[in-house]
Amino acid sequence: MFEDRSSRYTGNQELAFAGMRILFGVIWLINTILEANSAYIGRFLTSIVKRLKGQPHVVQTFLHGAIHVVTVLGPRHVAIGTIVLDGLLAISLITGFAVRPMARLGIVYSLALWVTVGGLGGPFQPGSTDPGTAIVYALVFLAVLSVPSEQRLSVGPKSQPVVGTGRIEVVRILFGLLWAFDAFWKWEPAFFEHSLSYLQQADVGQPAWIAAYIGFFISAIQLVGQTAFGIFAAVIETVLAASLLLKRWQEWFLPIGFLYSFGIWTTAEGWGGPYQLGSTGNRGDMLGTTNIYMVVYLYLMIAYLFERRRHKRMSV
Repeated sequence: MFEDRSSRYTGNQELAFAGMRILFGVIWLINTILEANSAYIGRFLTSIVKRLKGQPHVVQTFLHGAIHVVTVLGPRHVAIGTIVLDGLLAISLITGFAVRPMARLGIVYSLALWVTVGGLGGPFQPGSTDPGTAIVYALVFLAVLSVPSEQRLSVGPKSQPVVGTGRIEVVRILFGLLWAFDAFWKWEPAFFEHSLSYLQQADVGQPAWIAAYIGFFISAIQLVGQTAFGIFAAVIETVLAASLLLKRWQEWFLPIGFLYSFGIWTTAEGWGGPYQLGSTGNRGDMLGTTNIYMVVYLYLMIAYLFERRRHKRMSV
């Protein structure tokens, strides 16, 4: 449906996609290092139990089932299993070895984390801001499968290369839906009234330089008013969603979306921190959420902007 075999990736694009695969692998490696700690293992079950609060009944029922399974298998064993799997995913992504089957496993694994440790991203209520962390990781694994990820900078046998650019369209649409979900919650009055609180919460427990960095933006928002800032965030996220879903204005809003995501990660998410033994400031003790949005944007920029520039050169 989405395949366009008349359009092929260039050698530079393949090299860039390989670089993105390695970058994503480094992120998984950092996640593995952060989790390889007794503190993470010791509170693994508790991290799922915490997601019960405020959830609708159907989600609570599901989470109780997940808690039962983890309890039967042994929380320590399950936690160690996640660390080992994180490490294997990191190795596969960095080396390019068996990257396609591992990426498929990564999608399933990320979604499993999203519905358990991530509590399906909820509870969703006025003031909520995004659909969770691990679901975005699943989207990047889909991007890895949608482009020629292992044709360059990889070891081991290479699979049949991805020919057309059509598969990345699925990633674009799903990413647009994620942004639309984000934007929906931003239009809630509760977000307008408390938008500054997300930065203030991220400031707690941070090292001095990050606290100073976030403090600068807190002061700037206080200057213009948090309601005005909340409306700005709602508008820009709505436009970002529309741009992705309609595939319009990509040359402008892919870079803008990347920079906006960077701004969120370094302020409201506190650069993924505060970092403590076996934990981060994000659900699932991962490095972050919107930094992974940045990875998706880089994939799309490589796919679309490189292609657009190539067509312009050919038409001259």
